[in-house]
Amino acid sequence: MNNPVCDLATKQCKPCEGGVPPLSSNEIASLLPQIEGWELLEQRIGRGYDFKNYYQTMAFVNAIAWISHREDHHPDITVGYNHCRVEYTTHAVGGLSENDFICAAKVDALFKM
Repeated sequence: MNNPVCDLATKQCKPCEGGVPPLSSNEIASLLPQIEGWELLEQRIGRGYDFKNYYQTMAFVNAIAWISHREDHHPDITVGYNHCRVEYTTHAVGGLSENDFICAAKVDALFKM
């Protein structure tokens, strides 16, 4: 049986330089259930993560930085002592792209490790 989160997490981001429309409401509605715990905000998706301490929080944030570098797609991250919030949007298209959902799935996979 296929796990949709794993399917998204195994994809690679595609370069995005604009000139492409953001995902439609229907496309977003089909992708959002595949990244459990993420919420749809205005033109972005976001999720919070909780940890035992600052070290674990920062280790997670640094691992997200590695994913971001590899995928060349970067989130906004808000960091506190034992929590962080990750949000994705694709600035080049002025909304959400599949890249946002791919990276969200990769972040979730990292959190579950």
